[in-house]
Order: sequence, then C-alpha cells, then structure tokens
Amino acid sequence: MPQTSFPHIRVNGSPGDRGLQYGRQAESRIRRSIEIYAEIFRFYAGWDWTRVRDHAVQYEEPIRAYRAHFIDELKGIASGAGVAYEDVLAINVRTEIMNAAVARASAAECTCVVSLPENNTGTHTVIGQNWDWKPKTAESVVVLEAEPEGLPNFVSVVEAGLLAKTGMNAAGLGLVTNALVTDQDSGEPAVPYHAVLRGILESTSLSGALFAITYHVRASAANYLIAHRDGEAANVESAPGDFSRLHVQFPQNDSFAHTNHFLQAGSDFKDVGLWSGPDSLVRYHRMSKYLSRSKREVNVAGLQQALQDHFNLPYAVCSHPDPTIPEPQQYATIASVIMDLNTAHMWLADGNPCTTPFVELDYSGLLRSENS
Repeated sequence: MPQTSFPHIRVNGSPGDRGLQYGRQAESRIRRSIEIYAEIFRFYAGWDWTRVRDHAVQYEEPIRAYRAHFIDELKGIASGAGVAYEDVLAINVRTEIMNAAVARASAAECTCVVSLPENNTGTHTVIGQNWDWKPKTAESVVVLEAEPEGLPNFVSVVEAGLLAKTGMNAAGLGLVTNALVTDQDSGEPAVPYHAVLRGILESTSLSGALFAITYHVRASAANYLIAHRDGEAANVESAPGDFSRLHVQFPQNDSFAHTNHFLQAGSDFKDVGLWSGPDSLVRYHRMSKYLSRSKREVNVAGLQQALQDHFNLPYAVCSHPDPTIPEPQQYATIASVIMDLNTAHMWLADGNPCTTPFVELDYSGLLRSENS
C-alpha cells in the first residue's frame, strides 16, 4: 500500500463557505478520489461514470430532507475543487453505489473499540479503530478540522470530499464505525451512510447522536460506535430502513469491540458479512480477547499495540493486501485512529500501524468551546 501523509484541512463559517474552503484545500485529493471510485465501480459493476452520477443524484433529496445544509456544503466542495457537483455527490454515496452494484463488496471494513474510565488506567474515555478499505484510497484521505457556524467543532479522518468518517467533536462525542451488509442492501435511495456519520458528529449529546441514526430512513447497513467523554458509550447496529431496523447495545464491562458482522441477529434480514468476510469473526475475537485480558493494558499505548495485531494475516486487525487476489479486491488498513475524548487528543497512524508511527495531535484548542 502506498505510504502517504494525510493533509490537514481547516475550514470554518457557513456550509457553503466551508465547502469552498474544503474543495480548494483538498482539490488534488478530491480529484484522486473520483478517479479511484471510477475504477472501483467499473471493476465491480461495469458502470461508467455517467451511470454512477445518474444513480447518485437520487440521493440528493433524502440528504436534503436529513440535513439541508449538507447540499450547500457539497456544492461548495465541488466549486472549490473545480469538479461537478454530481461527482462530489457520487463519492459521498460510494457505499450505496457499491450496494446497488454488488453489496458483498462493501463489507470488509474496520475493527473498532472503546474503553470507558472504569476499564483503563487514565480514567478517560478512549475510542479508536483501524479503518480498512481499498489500498489506493489512502491517496485521498485528509484530516478535516471544522468550525461550523452554530454547531460543535469537529475533526474527522475521511476521504477527501466526503462529509465525515471517524472523528470527535467539541460536545465530547467520539465516533468510530464499521460497514455492515445485509441481503437487503440494494442501494435504494434514502439517507446515505456518510451523511449519517456527519449527522452524528454534528450532535451535542449521546441521545442526539442516536437521533441522527434513528430519525430518518437509512440507505445502508452500518455499525456506529459512539462514546462520550463523561464515560458512556452506545453501539448501534443498523440495517437499511427506519428506526425499527436497528439494535442499540451499551457496554456491560466498560469496554466494547465491533467488526463487520452483526452481534445481534436480525429477524427479517440475513447478515451477508458473515458469508463475505469471515475474518470479521476472527478480528472481533482478537480485540475482545485483548480487552478482557488485563485492565491495566486498556489505555492508549495498549490500544496502539492491539491495533497492530497480525494474527490471521493478511486478514488481520492490522490488515494487509492479499497478493493472491486482483488489486481492486484487496483491502488494507488505511489509517489507525485513537481518540482520548477527555483531553481531545488524537493518535493517528497514516497507514498500517505496524509500520507507520502514531502521531499525537492536540485538538483541545479546536474543541475548546464545549470541552471545558
């Protein structure tokens, strides 16, 4: 996988202004993201970019109904990067386009973990993940640092041009996530996955974050692991659909891990992830085993080590490309992220954490407005 340092993008102001700043600062990476997904969709589905854009525009109204200002921001991103608005919309619904083409190709992402104060030596809430995806997408990742008007400041490690991914905000919330996939993931227009992620990062409370998941019909299955600096966390496994098609879990032992399969079986859908990615079961076991092994080790340093785990290579917690399969089907850990929600510090490895050092980033300034 190409090793690269992720640029840091700082934006502020109105949605349109933030989008314009985002697009200008991340232009080359946004254009690279469009190129990468054009290749991915052509490989998996035989879709040319015109068909991709035509499918993407069906999500405009669901996004507008969910958070109208997202549309203003996406248009600003496109303008700033000098690309078509439909191109930016398309990469923001990349999960849904993959589902419309071949849902099983979307599932193999990420190992997530949270440790609450009672379970670590620092008495802080610590949350993190390895983000696993197509190796080339490392060339498009940025660290988005945002100061939106009237909403909590936030930071997110995300593919350039997308609304959000993993991150934390000034209200004390932290977010990590896993792709899930069911036999009902068909790419039907509704609120897309990455819009929901951004809705969570715009929330001011844990219940508000849950509301961001439950209130509107979702287009895709996904898992959302959300924590608050005051020592609480909730995990939401969701299938496509409304509030009736999700399951909320609260950590019982002050720590929790999740990978790319449902822990709570659904009654009206099949978990395709168990078929397409059995490594998810192994990664879940390895991280759960680490969490139960010794409370003294569940801190930032211990999590850094746990996220380097190579058991079951190449499909390990620290994932590496499988050289025996075609390049477009390969996966790798794109980034490893750990966040201390009490200090607003992030430890970020810009690639596989086994070879890329974690860099400590101090966001107490950016997140100070709600972080006292």
